[in-house]
Amino acid sequence: MDAQASVTPFVLYGTSACHLCELAEAVLSELLAQGYDWQIEVVDIADDDKLLERYALSIPVLTRAGSGVELRWPFDGAAVLAFASEEVAG
Repeated sequence: MDAQASVTPFVLYGTSACHLCELAEAVLSELLAQGYDWQIEVVDIADDDKLLERYALSIPVLTRAGSGVELRWPFDGAAVLAFASEEVAG
């Protein structure tokens, strides 16, 4: 069995100097420390005009890579786990 097949990919949209984004990263870091097999790519929306237009007023936003489904701030560990479970089941 390929170990990579079980990795759940997420994207966290945010930007530098965003205290809410830092809080979101801390929530995700706590979950990773608990052993969840996730890959989280942090994307700075300031580097892309389309992303900046889409997310400027709503960051941080967590998505399951490629799904288009979003979890918008505020969220805690329980909300992320529920979001991840819905995505896996969906």
